[in-house]
Amino acid sequence: MENVLFFATVLLPIVSALVEMIKKTFNLPKNIIPSISFVTGLIIGGLAYPFTDMELVLRLWAGGFAGLSATGLFEVVNKREGMTKHD
Repeated sequence: MENVLFFATVLLPIVSALVEMIKKTFNLPKNIIPSISFVTGLIIGGLAYPFTDMELVLRLWAGGFAGLSATGLFEVVNKREGMTKHD
């Protein structure tokens, strides 16, 4: 499990950058961004086989964690005025 979390930490900035690129390129509804981030993480985790000797399932887990973390990291860093969406 430690390898999965370490690999997710390595994948996080890559997935975050790709999701930002997708958001800037396409006009997408904001409610599907977490799903896009998750799928992007799965794809990057699956394609990372030359960089690690982990099994495919573990790489997919790491990619999924990185995708979900990328969305959460963006929301934490994103400055918002007010306490709710309506403020």
